[in-house]
Amino acid sequence: MSVRILVVEDDRSLADLLQEELEQEGYEVRVANDCAGGIALCDEWEPVLVLSDLRLPDDDGMALLRFTRNQPDPPLFLLVTAFGTVDQAVEALKAGADEFLTKPLSMDHLLLMVRRLLEQRELRREVSVYRASQGQGSFHGLIGGSAVMHGLFGEIRQVAQGSMPVLVLGESGVGKELVARAIHNESPRAERAFVAVNCAGIPADLMESEFFGHSKGAFTGADRARPGLFAQADGGTLLLDEIAEMPLQLQAKLLRALQEGTIKAVGSDREQSVDVRIIASTHQDLQGRVARGEFREDLYYRLETLAIQVPPLRERSDDIERLAMYFMEQSAARNGKQGLRFDDAALECLRHYEYPGNIRELANTVERAVTFCNGDRILVEHLPPRVQQASGASVASAAAPHAGVGLLNPGESLPTLETLQQRYVEYVLSQVNGNKRQAAQILGVNRRTLYRWLSPEDED
Repeated sequence: MSVRILVVEDDRSLADLLQEELEQEGYEVRVANDCAGGIALCDEWEPVLVLSDLRLPDDDGMALLRFTRNQPDPPLFLLVTAFGTVDQAVEALKAGADEFLTKPLSMDHLLLMVRRLLEQRELRREVSVYRASQGQGSFHGLIGGSAVMHGLFGEIRQVAQGSMPVLVLGESGVGKELVARAIHNESPRAERAFVAVNCAGIPADLMESEFFGHSKGAFTGADRARPGLFAQADGGTLLLDEIAEMPLQLQAKLLRALQEGTIKAVGSDREQSVDVRIIASTHQDLQGRVARGEFREDLYYRLETLAIQVPPLRERSDDIERLAMYFMEQSAARNGKQGLRFDDAALECLRHYEYPGNIRELANTVERAVTFCNGDRILVEHLPPRVQQASGASVASAAAPHAGVGLLNPGESLPTLETLQQRYVEYVLSQVNGNKRQAAQILGVNRRTLYRWLSPEDED
């Protein structure tokens, strides 16, 4: 399911532009033109993030903010204010808004802020969820009782006591961010800030400003000075996820910050001292990138002195059942399906699959199974076809009519073209672990078309 974003804006042209930009990023977007419409959509649609103007025709955005803060699971709230109303925006932050932007809007900054808020929200949720599992083989949110995980926990404790940079390596989906947070929580910096940023999610022309900040007037649109991520993490820890995506020019400035402990904001002549511990993570082969001239060798050796390799799930198969049970309990609670349990055959299927997407794929697999399960037991037929096939299971299921590569079910009447299209779309999604961007590329359509195919009931 895509992330739901509600835009509340009475300027129709700006609302249309915001909707188009956000939908191109893969978000599901709805628009309201006043406070009352925003409240109605918050109530019935339950968006993950609300992007609202402060001034609306029938009320101000504060009324909408107050409404969302009283919901059981309040959405993120990003407030947009015109020049001259910054004091009101500060009041909104005190009232519970997550961030604010000033008009005229920079779409690059807006999209970057949306991504960051969503990433921080997801990380907070993961940490909260994993902390709730303490006593079930959990170490700062990392669940596992296998020997390889106990070895990892020991490495984390050791490197946490130092101040040198740490490089966390591992395949996508293994939990590198959780390892980084565990290092922070075990360290003397645990009570200070932990700031995480995905280097792949920042446009190259904004990256230096995001990391080191900028002074007022440093570039077009810089109407006020802004601290960067290093300043925000001063005294604490800064996680640079997907470090391999950092441009070479910025790598040089990062190396200087590591060596000298100082940074310089864009447009400023003054250096600022910072005390930040860097944790970098990547699923890519950094040595290979160094050999190809795509990553600085001196920065690589600075980072890899304390390197931690996070094992893939296939190397800790003893933890699969423990993790599956945990994810099932969390998903069942979210979906109001208490009392669920796994059928033995379904658990056996889960144990045999190798999970190229690692922990993230297992969590998504269990989420799907809980969604399709209508009784009190999760059966083999509720699992994705790829998981069934890995264990040799062959189950015909109404919940998964596209099992395998076959689009025609034995004995059925010839289906309509629309039905075949829907089955093929679902099959492609199952093969790419639900990655809609990749599925759209394979299908040869844009993501907006794919979302329309997946939600035909929303069409007029």
